[in-house]
Amino acid sequence: MTGANLFEPRFEEDDDPLGYASRRARLALHAGAEHLGASLYELDPGVAVCPYHWHAAEEELLIVMEGGPSLRTPEGWRELEPGDVARFPVGSAGAHQIANRGSERARVLLLSQRKDPEVCGYPDSRKIMADAALGGFDPDPDEISHLWRLDDAVDYFEGEPPAPGSQAG
Repeated sequence: MTGANLFEPRFEEDDDPLGYASRRARLALHAGAEHLGASLYELDPGVAVCPYHWHAAEEELLIVMEGGPSLRTPEGWRELEPGDVARFPVGSAGAHQIANRGSERARVLLLSQRKDPEVCGYPDSRKIMADAALGGFDPDPDEISHLWRLDDAVDYFEGEPPAPGSQAG
């Protein structure tokens, strides 16, 4: 018995900023999946799932369930329709953003691997995110999740003291 139903989803309201306020049903999590992700997103007009990004560890698959969302990839924007499927490979070649630029509600199903740790890149804002859920995928006090701008990058040895007993100096 599972705790999830694609046609009667339990949507969670996210407290996202304007333009990213979608409803999400974490189907795989509700069904007890440990290594797979499956989320159904409901997008009102003018809303995106998340910013344009890519994953270093997790491959994703998009299935359009309802409406006509738009998909941005490194090749540009294109319009989708119910039944369309798109794959997002790891790395910058798999960069993507799903948005509802139409006038009717849209629903999309995103399937993914669940890999830990994960690194994501955000080309528009030149940010990198590093996530490591050291205790698993449930909320954990040992979780590491940080975002920083590439423009703030420092040298590998920046701020590191010389090795004990070295002749540095």
